[in-house]
Amino acid sequence: MTETAVTVETAVTETAAACCGSCGTGATTPPATGTAGRAVFQVKGMTCGHCVTSVTAELQQIDGVTDVAVDLATGQVTVDSTRPLADDAVAAAIDEAGYDLVGRLDD
Repeated sequence: MTETAVTVETAVTETAAACCGSCGTGATTPPATGTAGRAVFQVKGMTCGHCVTSVTAELQQIDGVTDVAVDLATGQVTVDSTRPLADDAVAAAIDEAGYDLVGRLDD
């Protein structure tokens, strides 16, 4: 079993009050830049740094994903990859993390 290291920048926001209780932070990571493919998804239910870590770790397991950036304030997740991502693979990863994929925003 391999472990994935995830770096999360912590910033307290209004969403921190609705934290899932796992860490008590309202973390966010800046959008990624400079890659071959990029897709933006709307995800429902993320409220803290633990949420960011869970979603990021699951999405990074999809073959071809090179970077994941989560914006807690908007619920948007930007995924950079070496090729187009299948919506069903992204939905499965988000579901495995415990959250709901609302849809793709970059159609």
